[in-house]
Amino acid sequence: MAVAIRLSRGGAKKRPYYRIVVADSRSARDGKYLEQIGTYNPMLPKDSGERVKLNEDRARHWLSVGAQPSDRVHRFLDAAGILERAPRNNPKKAEPGEAAKERAEEKAAKIAEAEEAAKAAAEEANAPAEEAATEDAPAEEAAAEEATEDKGE
Repeated sequence: MAVAIRLSRGGAKKRPYYRIVVADSRSARDGKYLEQIGTYNPMLPKDSGERVKLNEDRARHWLSVGAQPSDRVHRFLDAAGILERAPRNNPKKAEPGEAAKERAEEKAAKIAEAEEAAKAAAEEANAPAEEAATEDAPAEEAAAEEATEDKGE
């Protein structure tokens, strides 16, 4: 008989409460179990001591006879120092999906276009001022030349 240490759900709708039970792995989730070895109340704050209650002696016994804990119960046993849990590493989990990558590229392209447009607008704003200054200078020079010509005559 394959034995599992897992959670059995109780409580009302939207108000979960779990028993940590030792059951035959073929039995239903909330069905018949061999022994209840603890409770788990996810509605309590994470730092609360009442959140997970576990009978460590019975957990050690069932592990010694070959019971396999579920992922969540394995975390509880690791936190209690009963069973070591190897940390998992999934570097692709934090990567955005294809659609999100496309949106990010489009956004970056729009920002680059906006920066280029702002640069061009700034250059245009500066260019007429310089052109006006250069246009005024030849006009002043021409006026000065005319004045010198008038004096020479």
